[in-house]
Amino acid sequence: MKRCSTCNRTYTDPNLSFCIDDGTPLTPVATDDETTVVKPRGNEDDEWNAVAYQPPQSYVTLGNQPKPRRVWPWVIGIGGAFLLGILALSIFFGIMVQRRFRESERERVTTSRPANSNTAENSNANTAEPSKANSNSSVNAPPPANEDQVLTHLKDLENEWMVANVNADKKKLDRILADDYVGQSGPEGALETKAEYLERTERDTQIQKWEMSEEKLTLTGDRATLAGIVTFFLRDGRVGSFDFKDKFVWRDGRWQATGSELTARRPPVGTDL
Repeated sequence: MKRCSTCNRTYTDPNLSFCIDDGTPLTPVATDDETTVVKPRGNEDDEWNAVAYQPPQSYVTLGNQPKPRRVWPWVIGIGGAFLLGILALSIFFGIMVQRRFRESERERVTTSRPANSNTAENSNANTAEPSKANSNSSVNAPPPANEDQVLTHLKDLENEWMVANVNADKKKLDRILADDYVGQSGPEGALETKAEYLERTERDTQIQKWEMSEEKLTLTGDRATLAGIVTFFLRDGRVGSFDFKDKFVWRDGRWQATGSELTARRPPVGTDL
């Protein structure tokens, strides 16, 4: 084995005396030197016998890797099915409970109702009896004795009476006026009955509003008299004041007007009030 002192390369060919790279004379070296041996270029292709590369057996290409399975869609699906099952059961039990409640109510009503052979006739009688009993209880109710309560009630009744007059609500007037009502047809007017009052009543478009003041109550058993001052405000700006005295009777469980008097204090010019 020979070595180049310039590039420090070694050669095993005994026929070489000079370095094939730089031409430096080669010097012999001991054979036990483990320095890398470089063979001549001319013999590299003939002596190279490299084994072809083979990938390890455990190697798997990216295109063939198995995709991991997703678990959350299964969890959501199972949870949704479970909730739907609970909801369906809740609806079912709710319907059953409601049906059972209705059946028990029907049985209770059936058992509490007396057995009748003539259903239509007796059903009408049973239906009418409670209303008749309530009507009788209200009709037979004694007249109120608390003057403050009666005064408040009659004030409200006076306002209802006035609204019915302005709007010509004859149905409301028929309830407020007693059948034996007799009152003035206007300030210092002639007396008139309930039928005449209802016949002449027409809608009033002049009155805008009214105020009542200085109300005084006289209460004697089932009779009451309410007196005071009523002031009318017309739409054209005029104002008229009147003294009123209305009489009431407690009949059929309510107060009904039996008479009315109206006296002008300061009537507006050109009005029929």
